[in-house]
Amino acid sequence: MSKTINENVIDEINVKELWENTLVDIELSISKANFSTWFKDTHIIKVENGIAYLSVQNEFVKDWLSNKYHKLILKILRDFIGSIRGVEYTIKKDIGKEVVAEEEHKIGVNINKELPLTDFYINKDDNLNPRYTFENFVVGPFNELAHAAAQAVVGKPGIVYNPLFIYGGTGHGKTHLIQSVGNQLKKRNPDTKVFYTTSEKFAIDYINAVRSNKVNTLFKEKYRKYDVLIIDDIQFLSNMEKTREELFHLFNALYDNNKQIIFSSDTHPNMIPNLEDRLKSRFSAGMIIDVPTPDHESRMAIIKSKSLQNKFIIDDEVVDYLALTIKGNIRELEGILNSIICQSQLKDKALTLNDVKALIKNNIKPKKSISVKDVIKQVADFYQIDESVIYKKTRVTEVVKPRQLIMYILREDFHVSYPTIGQKLGGRDHTTVIHSCEKIKKDLKVDSGLVKEVDQIRAMLS
Repeated sequence: MSKTINENVIDEINVKELWENTLVDIELSISKANFSTWFKDTHIIKVENGIAYLSVQNEFVKDWLSNKYHKLILKILRDFIGSIRGVEYTIKKDIGKEVVAEEEHKIGVNINKELPLTDFYINKDDNLNPRYTFENFVVGPFNELAHAAAQAVVGKPGIVYNPLFIYGGTGHGKTHLIQSVGNQLKKRNPDTKVFYTTSEKFAIDYINAVRSNKVNTLFKEKYRKYDVLIIDDIQFLSNMEKTREELFHLFNALYDNNKQIIFSSDTHPNMIPNLEDRLKSRFSAGMIIDVPTPDHESRMAIIKSKSLQNKFIIDDEVVDYLALTIKGNIRELEGILNSIICQSQLKDKALTLNDVKALIKNNIKPKKSISVKDVIKQVADFYQIDESVIYKKTRVTEVVKPRQLIMYILREDFHVSYPTIGQKLGGRDHTTVIHSCEKIKKDLKVDSGLVKEVDQIRAMLS
């Protein structure tokens, strides 16, 4: 077959070739994570009257491609066939499934159907939640690197990025991502021995084994038999010295046998109190990745994805408002969305923007009150210095940087006036505070390490 696609006769074979060539160019233009997320299982149905009809998986993908990648898709298609004037996105209909009535779509009411509940049972052999998969994990700029690393681990478990250590604030999707690795590995090979646990359950298992004098049989044999071990919220072991020691020996046993180890935490391992250098060193041997607060567009994508999973249509105006109002915590977004769906079902109509505003006002928890002293304490703890030195007239580097960061956070996040900040931090002049804030702003533009530190401090204050 000729490599030149005939513009006048675009048959089924040429359509397939056209899209394959287009995908090659698209893959070179965007990140691997975004390509695999948005262009998986897409194909051109036909090209007719200058319009390319592109089949996509669902409403969410249709909306995302139309808004984010339409110009890129059209440009590349036109590079191959100049007569193409536009692209129409068509949702692939699964044969045999009922089509939801158009009226129900319009009012946004979800019709409850019998769910295959067995699909959502957690298997006690691996503790994995079957709902946590890569297919329903929304990839955005904030978690793109973590997603790519997780995919790499699936490709070569025990070889690439071992251990994989993912950290970030509460509700940033860490648990979803690390369990997706386990579910995907089990899907590829059901014989793979995967086990997910929390650090709390890990510690309880160890304590029970010690009490019954069966550490070797109840604990070591259990945890060393796995091909993939996933431990969530590892930071809670900071006050459990004996459990950390056992974790160290378990880590060595698994690592030496090329078994994949995955951890999550709310902070970088170097910032976990009381964590021994030998554990920090081992965590650093693989890949440590931060999952920061989701950006606005990612929050919008998450809301649309979650609503689609619930077969619920939500107005773009409401999506934008939710993304602007509820920042940072994906779980909180899900909770509000569930409330909206529930209210919509009860009232048998779509909620207006004003209805949603009233719902959020009544249901969302108020931000906790944080004092200047709270910020000082959190920053001092983060940099492992005594609070009292923050107030002293010292120019020691180890103190100056934390003090400047405190000033910056108080000003940017809590809108405290410059004179008040100066007065609270040892009676300093407001011009000193202004200088400190401007310096941090400047440094944040060029110092990625500082950006991560500020993100971690903000997460701990939220």
